[in-house]
This record gives sequence, structure tokens and C-alpha cells, in this order.
Amino acid sequence: MTKSMANSSAQAWKSIAWLTLLGTAGSLGFSLALNYLLLFADGLTPFGRGVVTATLVPLAIALPLFLLIGWGRVEIRRYRQELNKSATYDGLTGCLNGTVFTSIIERRVKKPSEHGSRSGAFLVIHPEHLRSINLRFGIEWGDEALRLIASTIKSSVREEDLIGRIGTSIFGVFLPGATEEDAKEVGERIRARVAKVYFAPKGAEDVLSIGVGGVVFENELAFDDMFRSAEQLLSRNGTDFELSRLPS
Repeated sequence: MTKSMANSSAQAWKSIAWLTLLGTAGSLGFSLALNYLLLFADGLTPFGRGVVTATLVPLAIALPLFLLIGWGRVEIRRYRQELNKSATYDGLTGCLNGTVFTSIIERRVKKPSEHGSRSGAFLVIHPEHLRSINLRFGIEWGDEALRLIASTIKSSVREEDLIGRIGTSIFGVFLPGATEEDAKEVGERIRARVAKVYFAPKGAEDVLSIGVGGVVFENELAFDDMFRSAEQLLSRNGTDFELSRLPS
């Protein structure tokens, strides 16, 4: 691996050296050719030749050079944005990836609140029959099911809610400031909309379903505590959606 990186670095520097040499040679050639041609321009005074040379040479060199530098900066900025996005969001579903989602919640817990109690809710969402979909239709259709479910979750939550893919087939929804009624409304809306999603692998329409478990809290808790409680509730109730209130 180290040898491969060294070879790649050497190749890059070789390309830079060639570009530098060719660019410098081209600039010198252009300058010499221009001055040579101006010697035969009888209509120009020495000062006029100097003005022409001083104008054309920088234009011929600086214009493409700075255009290339500017384009390179745009490309670097784009690559950085793509890198930041790939490090923040899950590539398949577009939700926050598990690491970022967990980190945001943990930072909120550690940060003191200026407004006292910080209530809210946390939902865990499991797509049902995903393994069966993968076996019947193929992994690509399992991925499509996850994308459709994630898209439905995004369209069903409130603007301030956070959605994360916290496992291969597990989604988490953090609802800051939500009451028990808010959380029930969001959870039921997600379940109802997922059930209505058009999903027809290989021409055969199938029904997507999810299991939802959730907890409501008076003060924000560590991610592991919320997840464990919501997961236990989901395992106990199966496909029935139920909320549990955690002690403050």
C-alpha cells in the first residue's frame, strides 16, 4: 500500500514537472516570436513595440493560467462538498449516517439548556420482511425498498426532526420538543404512508410495512438509553405502534 502511494505521488510530481517545463518553454517561445515579428513592424516606434509586448505576453500567459487555477479551485470546493456529504449522509437513503446521527444527539445531551427541561421523543423504525424481499427479488430491490421507506419517513416528519440510518435496516427519528401526541401523530403518519407506497418488484405489486417503537422523555437522554428502550418496546409489541414514557 505504501509503495503504491509512493508511485502515485512520484507520477503526480512527474506530471507537474512536465507541465511546468512545457508551460515555461511555451511562454518563452511566444515572447521571443512576438518580439521577433515586431522588429519588422515599421509603423511602430520602440515604445509602441514595448507596449504591444507588455500587453500581449501577460494576456497570453496569465489568462489561461488563472482560468486553470480558478477551475481547479472550483473542482476542489466541489470535491470537498461531496466528501463532507458522503461523511455525513448515508449514500443509499440520504439520511444521516449512524455515526453523525448518534453524535448530534450525544452533543445535545451534554450541552446545557438555557430553557430548562428539554422534552422530546425518539422513534425506532424497522422495515418488515426486508430479508424476504432480498431473497425473493434480489438485493437491489431490498435497497429500493429502503430508499422508498426513507423517502416516506422524510416526508412524514416535522422540519426540525432528525432522521438517521442507524443500522443496515434500522432508522431512527429524533423529535426534539415533541409531546406524546406529536410523537404518536408522526409515528402513525409514517406507518400509514409507508403502507401506501407503490412497490412493484418485477411487475408484482407488494406491500411495504414497518414496525415502529418509540419513547417520550422529559429531559434529553443518551442515545443508547433511548434506542434500547424503543427497541425493547418494538420487540415486545411487534407491528403495533406504542410509545413509552421514560422517567426523567
